[in-house]
Amino acid sequence: MKSFLESQIMESRTVAIVGHTRPDGDCVGSCMGLYNYIKDNYPEIQVDVYLESIMDSYKIVKRTEEIRQPDGEDKIYDVCICLDTSQKNRMTEGAEPYFDKAKQTINIDHHVSNTGFAGVNHVVSTASSASEVVYDLLNPEKITLAAAEALYMGIICDSGVFKYSSTSEHTMQIAGHLMSIGVDSSRWIDEVFYERTYTQAKLLGQALLNSQTAFDGRCIYTLVDREMFDRFGADRNDLEGIVEQLRLTKGAEVAILMSETEEGTTKFSFRSKRYVDVNQVAGLYGGGGHVRAAGCTVQGNYKEALKRFLDAIEGQLATDV
Repeated sequence: MKSFLESQIMESRTVAIVGHTRPDGDCVGSCMGLYNYIKDNYPEIQVDVYLESIMDSYKIVKRTEEIRQPDGEDKIYDVCICLDTSQKNRMTEGAEPYFDKAKQTINIDHHVSNTGFAGVNHVVSTASSASEVVYDLLNPEKITLAAAEALYMGIICDSGVFKYSSTSEHTMQIAGHLMSIGVDSSRWIDEVFYERTYTQAKLLGQALLNSQTAFDGRCIYTLVDREMFDRFGADRNDLEGIVEQLRLTKGAEVAILMSETEEGTTKFSFRSKRYVDVNQVAGLYGGGGHVRAAGCTVQGNYKEALKRFLDAIEGQLATDV
């Protein structure tokens, strides 16, 4: 039986796929997984994928050189599919006109904070990743190696290589099937999740040296400011893995990475291990995500925001039994 997504694709002549701003591994994986699936199975359909600049490590996915940036053209697609994006205003910069003008819009996601902004909204908040949600909407017999590799990348990135609490038996079954198609698991885990450039290693080291703890070590946080970016010749893509490394600190329940943007704002990324709801914490400044992984952007004095976040985290830690 065909899913609503497969039926919509088969009824369309033109398809646009868009992700969220500053795409991470799951965003790239889900978008490219669906893109490769359509390209391999429905060559008669014109499909375009719109994403902002992606990390070099994600470029091992086939056809990433075909990723497009919105060019301002007045295009009207039969369907625009938005993936891994919790709010419309977090869509790939410049892609909103394609979404607004499309004859049909579909929102596929796994963020509990998703606002349901499309004509069709399919949000599975218990899934490990948007890539897992996309997989479940495809015909498993039609998933080619190019699509399988992309989806596998998305799953390992958002599940922390199957470590996070959102990893389920179903997640592992999907991973097993993708491996049976030909995905080289060890290669993808090493090259996508664990390998770092020398610049990334230096930035990580300095971030760890600058870190501080609160609440007897149950919370750890650090700041990557513009001076650090400039000193190491780094950009925001080089932040990958820092908050996860903080989260692994023994005794820490919550990790916070603060990073200054070029616009003078501060991006907060939160991770927790077992019981602090960081989606609720990020919501203090209009952010969100998942119970164990969330984020937000703060205008103005980041120190005031940090104090509010720490107060909220302390309140949750106090209720832990």
